[in-house]
Parts: sequence; C-alpha cells; structure tokens
Amino acid sequence: MKKTTISLLTLSLIVLLLPIQACSQEDQGWQPMFNGENLDGWTKLNGDAEYQVDGSTITGIAQMDTPNTFLTTEETYGDFILEFDVKVDPRLNSGVQIRSLSTDDYMNGRVHGYQVEIDPSDRAWSGGLYDEARRGWLYPVTDNKRCSNAFKNGLWNSYRVEAVGNEIKTWVNGVQCTNLYDDMTAEGFIALQVHSINDEELDGATVQWRDVKIMTENLGEHRMKDDPGAEIVNWVANTLTETEKRHGWRLLWDGETTDGWRQANGGEFPDRGWVVEDGTLTVIESDGTESPFGDIVTEQEFSDFIFEVEFKITEGANSGIKYFVMEGLNPGSGSEIGPEFQVLDNDNHPDAKMGVAGNRTVGSLYDMITATNLSEGDRDDIRFKGIGQWNKARIVAKGNHVEHWLNNIKVVEYERGSQIYRNLVQKSKYNVYENFGEAKTGHILLQDHGNRVSFRSIKIREL
Repeated sequence: MKKTTISLLTLSLIVLLLPIQACSQEDQGWQPMFNGENLDGWTKLNGDAEYQVDGSTITGIAQMDTPNTFLTTEETYGDFILEFDVKVDPRLNSGVQIRSLSTDDYMNGRVHGYQVEIDPSDRAWSGGLYDEARRGWLYPVTDNKRCSNAFKNGLWNSYRVEAVGNEIKTWVNGVQCTNLYDDMTAEGFIALQVHSINDEELDGATVQWRDVKIMTENLGEHRMKDDPGAEIVNWVANTLTETEKRHGWRLLWDGETTDGWRQANGGEFPDRGWVVEDGTLTVIESDGTESPFGDIVTEQEFSDFIFEVEFKITEGANSGIKYFVMEGLNPGSGSEIGPEFQVLDNDNHPDAKMGVAGNRTVGSLYDMITATNLSEGDRDDIRFKGIGQWNKARIVAKGNHVEHWLNNIKVVEYERGSQIYRNLVQKSKYNVYENFGEAKTGHILLQDHGNRVSFRSIKIREL
C-alpha cells in the first residue's frame, strides 16, 4: 500500500510539472523563430539553394551555379539574444546573418551585414564575425584557441549571439568566441545562409538548423559573463570601451585636436599638410615625395606596447607607421628612421615591386620582411580591405619580440637583435645605421609621403 501511494504521488507531480516545463522558455523571454511546420515568416533572397522543413529542423541544400542564398526573417531585430543549433557538412561553409539588410540601392538587393561564421574547415573560425558583402572580416578567430576547438564537426553545435547596442558577442558550445564593438548597423533581419559552391561533389551538401529562438526584452538580466580569452575588437571610431580602459588602453589621439603629436625633429605640429576633419587625422596629397610637410611623432616615447591605428589610403598612396623612432638619425631631407609597418597601395604604387620578394608591400616590415598570412596557413593574401576602406594595423612590441597584424591577421613576426634580424638589416636600405631598430624606447611616427592617407582610432596599451 505504501509503494502504491508513492507511485501515485510521483505521477501527480509529473503531471503538474509538464505544463510548467512546456512554457518555461516563453516565461524566460524566449520566442521561437520557426513554427516546426513550414517557413511562414521567412523569405528566400539572392540565390536558388533549397530550404526544406523536416520536423523541427530547417535544412539548407547547396546547389551549383547559384550565388549565396539566404533564408531571411520578415521581421527585423535591433537588440536581442539569439540561440540556435547547427549541423553542417564538414565540406561546406555557412553562416547566420544578424542585423542584415537587402535594399535596391545596395548592389541590387544583395544581402549585406554581420554574419556569424559556421566554419568546419581546418581554419576553425566558427563563431567569428564577418561583414557579408561589405567590409569582410571584422573579427576572425585567430587568437582564441578555446573557441577554435569548440566547434565539433559532424555534430550539432549550439550557438549564442548577444547583440546589444554596439556590442556583438558570440559563443559556440558555451565558449565565447568574439567580443566585437561596431556601430555600422543597428537593426536588420536574421538569415540562414547556404553558401555558394563551385565543386560538383558538394552539390546537395546540407546545413541544418534547429531550436532557433530569440529574446528581445530584459536582455540585461540574461547576458553572459565575458571570457577574457575573447579579446575586444573595437571598430567604433576614436573610442575605448570600459573594459579596454580597465586593461590599460588609452587613446593617443582624441579625434578632434593635434594634442599629443608634433612634427618629427620639431617642436610644434606641422602648420600645413595635416588636417583634422570628421574624426580623422589626414595628411593631404602633395608631390609624392618623402615628408614634404613633415612626419608626425608621439610626444611620448614607448618601449613595450601594443599599438593600434586604423588607416585608409587613396589610390596609389604610400605611407607608413614607424616605431622605436630615435629622432636625428636622418640629418637630411626625408622621413625619420625606425622599423616601419608599411602602408601602401600594392596594386598602383611602384614601391610594391621594389625591394626583395615583396618586402615593401602593405603590412610588411619595410624593406626587410614581407607580410604574409600567418593566421591562415593555406591562404596567400593577407586580407587587406583595399583602398577607400578602413584597415586596422596592430604592432605588438614586447622586449625584442615584434609582431605586425593587419585586420586581426598576423602578417609579420621577428626578434629585434637576433642574428636573422641583423642580417636582414645589412641587406636593407638601413645598413648605414648602427644598431638599427634596436633602441629600448622610441617615438611612434605617422609618415607623410606626399599622398593622401587618413588615420583614426589611434591607441596604445603599454605592457
């Protein structure tokens, strides 16, 4: 009799709990984005790949001879938390668009905007953030090993995306991948991508999504805690986030004045040739020679640091970012001397074809080490965004170890003072300078090379 009573009580509790569990997601603020029966509320754009409904799953099927295809929500979203599970053929690339748009005045309706990457390749950038049909990679997962190992090929993977204000953060299987700050698009649709293919063996390959749900209210109560392994990448011009400030970053240019900078070998900022306009520091077009109006340097000297700046070049432009600059080494006309992160239009400036094996191209250690893609072993190009686009340069100097990064891709790595480095100096135009580039401290310099080049978001973290 006692056993029967316990069984009845247990059964009663299960029956009582069933409706609570059934509505728990809605009670927590989640709203399903897929009804489990058809694709009502969704629209297919740009390509002809097929989408099928199979119970609780949406399946996208790759198709030859069609561009990227997007299954887009008819509703748009600004601030939200999005979750979904995805399983993809390991041979196929895919992604989920957020805050994306399709307008007649932009590439004839081409879907464009933020994309959360689904990448089963050896590169392993799943969870990274790409700007589809616009600026390219904003946050490749190049320096977050936990995230690179989070995605599981051939299995269902759980994604989480938090888009709140200027912050976009992603997680894959509970591991934070990105921590992006950007302000280009505040609202748009969500879309499931089937990537274009050019290999007949991939015809019919699939990507599947399930449990697609979104939260749009009371987001502050549900946001995840940041993982320090997901470093902040900030594309909001001339700003620092509170986290960056706590980690020691500071702006070297305020976006409005010339404070903190002066002419190299001079006491004042150049009285002509450089202009401050619309949040940019721009050297104007002149005669294409070195330093016609004057290079500018930081008033302060630096030793161990991470330096970042965004630059935008015009067609045929040449410039550079120099560091460990010791003034007075070049007594004649021309630019001051120091190791240089080359800024150049490779396609239209003759310097790209000079030097040795491309060691004067954009991102290179000028005249010594050619910029190559060290973050993607099977890719030749270094993901320069091109003329008229903002590109992010990063220089890491810690002791004698130095790195160049371009748009969050590592392109150069070397050791100052090593035998290899000194051999490179001897074969370069700098062989006349004793101990070139080996100063313990020095200025940072932005070069005037007689072409119009703009700079912004100039910041540093001293190590």
